[in-house]
Amino acid sequence: MASDPIFQLIEELGKLPGIGHKTASRLAFHILRLPHKQVVDLSAALIAVKEKIRLCSLCMHLTEQDPCVFCQDSKRDTQILCIVSSSSDLLAIERTGGFRGLYHVLHGVLSPLEGIGPDQLRIRELLHRLQSPQMHVLEIIVATSPNVEGEATAVYLARLLKPLGWKVTRIASGLPIGGELEYADGVTISRAFEIRREL
Repeated sequence: MASDPIFQLIEELGKLPGIGHKTASRLAFHILRLPHKQVVDLSAALIAVKEKIRLCSLCMHLTEQDPCVFCQDSKRDTQILCIVSSSSDLLAIERTGGFRGLYHVLHGVLSPLEGIGPDQLRIRELLHRLQSPQMHVLEIIVATSPNVEGEATAVYLARLLKPLGWKVTRIASGLPIGGELEYADGVTISRAFEIRREL
């Protein structure tokens, strides 16, 4: 049974976040019905993502080119830096078209129960970047999701960065408490940026 290709595919799909056994089975049988070329294209895309995508050496965003398109964009406001927990949050904010500053991706939020502390996040890279002579940041916006972990991360960053002289603000709670930033609509995200508050 363990060597059965269908069983193996269901097992692997079931390891993905938010995919239970039922969904994994449904996806596996859907993949079986796909034309051969589509399956080859899917597997090629999965391999390409693993082989070509890396972290931007400046903002830590997932990218194929280094620096990423956001860090290379000379029209962005270099005086405002937005800290997000993931690349998907960065893209959600970018889709609104309302923020034109720079970004920094933490790749997670503080979660002691899951063993995620400051050392597991890209905070060291953030500090190194902020202290670079090329950076002229006046305001740092913390745009983590408004849940317990996101709030804890925002407070931690404010306590770390404010004594070093930066103005630290937090996006407003127009986002539902306990919600995830990446799933919020553009209008809500834009409004949250407009009415941000100082930490």
